[in-house]
Amino acid sequence: MVISCESVNKSYGTLQVLKEVSVEVKRGEIIAVTGPSGAGKSTLLHILGTLDKPDSGRLIIDGDDCMLLTENHLSTLRNRKIGFVFQFHHLLPEFTAIENVMIPGLIAGRKEQELKKEALQLLKLLGLEQRVFHKPSELSGGEQQRVAVARALINKPVVVLADEPSGNLDSQAAADLHDLFFRLRDEMNQTFIIVTHNDLLAARADRIIRLKDGSVQL
Repeated sequence: MVISCESVNKSYGTLQVLKEVSVEVKRGEIIAVTGPSGAGKSTLLHILGTLDKPDSGRLIIDGDDCMLLTENHLSTLRNRKIGFVFQFHHLLPEFTAIENVMIPGLIAGRKEQELKKEALQLLKLLGLEQRVFHKPSELSGGEQQRVAVARALINKPVVVLADEPSGNLDSQAAADLHDLFFRLRDEMNQTFIIVTHNDLLAARADRIIRLKDGSVQL
């Protein structure tokens, strides 16, 4: 099991956002998290990614009990075992595509030459071999998002968490990105948890976790 969370609760002030949420994720699964706005989807993703802490419950990622880890250990786990893809890319504008992809590996202390070779391989795999030295402003929205996917994969994470990854793309670029997720699952056995309002993507997922009013709908 890559991720197991049990009876997770989360409140902000008097508003309870997650209520006794339990989720298990196996390696190689693509899971879509769906539900209306305000259902708790992004909060759940942030907790699964250790960007936020639950008020109660348990979270195990690749065998590590995250509730017992210090902030430094959580930061290391996040860098090495979790990849993130967000709706608005969050690429650094002053850096080229390959430099953006390399950043998580540099933070992890990996050797630059080895890292550059792997980043180049990933960009080629994602069809960006002609865009390696382009900056984000020189890339289309779909290309920027593929760079973000390569960046998420550079440290060989056990899971990639994606929050509305195609929400800012046109329909063709969105379809291409969705195809890419499934190709990475098939070729690399990569695990994805994707928050989405896109019904076509959700329908293709191995499983759908539906949230409503902070609870998983069975």
